[in-house]
Parts: sequence; C-alpha cells; structure tokens
Amino acid sequence: MSATLTGLVHAARHELLTFDDPVGSPTVAEPFRALAGACVRAADERPATVRRIVPRRALSHLPPPGRLGGRARVTDSIPFKLVVADRSVAAVPLDLELHSNGLLLIRDPVVVQALVRTHQSWWDGGDEVAVAVSGSAPAHLRPVLDAMLAGLTDETAAARLGMSARTYSRRVGELLAALGTASRFRAGVEAARRGWI
Repeated sequence: MSATLTGLVHAARHELLTFDDPVGSPTVAEPFRALAGACVRAADERPATVRRIVPRRALSHLPPPGRLGGRARVTDSIPFKLVVADRSVAAVPLDLELHSNGLLLIRDPVVVQALVRTHQSWWDGGDEVAVAVSGSAPAHLRPVLDAMLAGLTDETAAARLGMSARTYSRRVGELLAALGTASRFRAGVEAARRGWI
C-alpha cells in the first residue's frame, strides 16, 4: 500500500490534488505519518502543480510558508482524504479517514472526474494559505493585522474591511496561526519581532 501511494505521487507529471490532514489521527501509525509527509514533500519537489486542501485546525502544522511547495487552501474541514494524480488516478482510504487501513485506487474516468470536481468545489470555497514574504505580513492578512493593532472590535474591523464577521474571524485565526500563537496580544509581539509592523 505504501509503495502504491508513493508511486502515485511520484508518477504525477502535471497535477496532484489532495485533501490532506497533516495532524492526522492518533490511530495512524507513526511510520505511516512519516511516509505521508515524505510523499507530500516529494510531490512538492516535482514539476507537477500541487494543490492541497487542509482543515483549518491543521494550519499550524503546515511547513513554514517559504517551504510550502505548490499551493494550499484551508477549509473548516475536509470531506475525506484524497490524492488525485494528473486527473487520471485517484486514491481514497478505504475507511475515508485512515490511509493505513488500505487504499482504493480509482481509474474510472467518470469517478475520477467527480472527485476532481469535488476537490475544485472545496478549493473554490477555501482560503489561500499565505505565502509570507520575509519581513512582511501576508498581503491578504495585512488589513486584519492593522485592524487588530488599531484595537478595533471584530465587528467594527469587519465592517471597515467590507467582509462578514465570520470571514474576519477566520482571517484572525489564520493570522494567529501564521504567527504561531493563540493570543492576540502575543500576535502583536510576534508581528513586531518578524518586522511585519
């Protein structure tokens, strides 16, 4: 099974789509978690385009922005784990959660395209994971950081930025995760330390 997953990732020449959870489940054996991480890193080094969708709770477990290959988006959750290589072969865990319990390889074009459309739908609804430029805040999070530093309430900041309170709250969470903290005060300290302010 591990050889199959590795082979699928290495075979991708044009595109690799995934629903992934870097945090994983506590019931997944550590060697398998290491293998999954190695597969994603190997995919990131290939010429193929990599598009990962991860649950928001796993955002802090992604590699640092400068080392994040391909593109990634976060959503509140993922429907199941999935790997699609070149829109021709898909791998889905047999129990929809744990790759270590076996994989279902799907080559039927109709089913693979349905999985690609599912991935695209979740991708369109996700938030881009910031790729930070050294010394600056991620562009889409800069207004959120400025609002936090100005001491605005969430409601006022959301209104000024022209976004819903829910979207603003998600962006605050993403900013805190990018800064590696759960505290808004600590986020200000960390942003200053990084030269973002």
